[in-house]
Amino acid sequence: MRLLPEPGPSRTLALSTLVNTVGRGTWLTASALFLTRSVGLTVTQVGVALTLTALVSLVASTPMGYLADRLGPRGLQMAALLASAGCTAALVAVRSFTGFLVVGVLMAFADAANRGARGALIAGAVPPDQRVRTRAYLRAVTNVGISVGTVLAGFALAADTRGAYVMLILLDAATYVLAAAVLLRLPPVPPVPAPAHGPRLIALRDRPFLAFTVLDGLMSMHFSLINIALPLWIAGHTTAPNWLISVCLLVNTVVVILFQVRASRGTEDLTGAGRASRRAGVLLAVACALFAAGGGVPVAVAVPLLLTGALVHVVGELWHAAAGWGISFGLAPAHAHGQYQGAYGMGMQLGSMVAPVVVTTLAIGWGAPGWLVLGGVFLLLGALVPPVVRWAARTRPPAPESVPAPVG
Repeated sequence: MRLLPEPGPSRTLALSTLVNTVGRGTWLTASALFLTRSVGLTVTQVGVALTLTALVSLVASTPMGYLADRLGPRGLQMAALLASAGCTAALVAVRSFTGFLVVGVLMAFADAANRGARGALIAGAVPPDQRVRTRAYLRAVTNVGISVGTVLAGFALAADTRGAYVMLILLDAATYVLAAAVLLRLPPVPPVPAPAHGPRLIALRDRPFLAFTVLDGLMSMHFSLINIALPLWIAGHTTAPNWLISVCLLVNTVVVILFQVRASRGTEDLTGAGRASRRAGVLLAVACALFAAGGGVPVAVAVPLLLTGALVHVVGELWHAAAGWGISFGLAPAHAHGQYQGAYGMGMQLGSMVAPVVVTTLAIGWGAPGWLVLGGVFLLLGALVPPVVRWAARTRPPAPESVPAPVG
């Protein structure tokens, strides 16, 4: 039940992540108000810019992962963090939609490089049987860091002045620099030479891996259930008090911090990871049914149904995350962890882009039947992952590090 792993590469990665996500939490909390009240952008302009930068980040993910393999992941991640620091600090000078878009696009490239390099760095610095566990620790400390950043941002929100927002931006920039400095404690991971023959971006030609990426990315729509659909559902379609929204979000955060590492056990190989994904689909479907049942019933019934749904949802979330790490590491060739992690990240970005429209249309627009449809979608996606992973496992070259046992 420790927050940080044992001393070594995993702890260094966790400390770097913790520092960086404190700054990220401040920006996530205050960004909308800074951009609209201080910069003067409209809500529509902010939304358009964020969508465009998300598309850039999605397209750049795999190529940036390829660069991590070729150049060495530690150096590229440090460079990406320093570039992110510069882009973040540049927000202070933004005065227009065009300026924000330029900074956002540059940040999108830096974020894509950071993601691909982080996956390759974990693969190169951590033993194979500890990679999923390390990713679990990183997710737990990410939740801690964002929570701390959110609290810090609350002081700026209370002041609601440009000076307060600028201080948060500079704090965020400083955490990028400090996170990069922490990575100096890691020994460099040597670059892996590209194969002499064949295509370079092999992840984008790996059809079974891409099929898994799409399934996993669509399954990640469940993150928008707890952040978007459930708050709207509670506030507008149930008798539950609005403070229950905060309680459900708190349950999610606390459970991830306390149990993500434990939930990752058994997902280090493709067999266990495939089964965890299937279990996640079942639990997410059950959570959707509980959320649906919480609508239109007395408050004494609605509150326990919704709280139970939030708890079931987060357990499914834990298994889904752990399964994705185990499968993405397990299917990647030893010389291409960076680009495979970048391609895996494309699925998550795809899910985050389509989720707001899908979950609000079904859960809020259709009501209880829509929640049940969403549950059926998650159930189907989870059930499809094991056969797709079996297909992918059969296509792997005979490399001992990247070919765990076939999925059962």
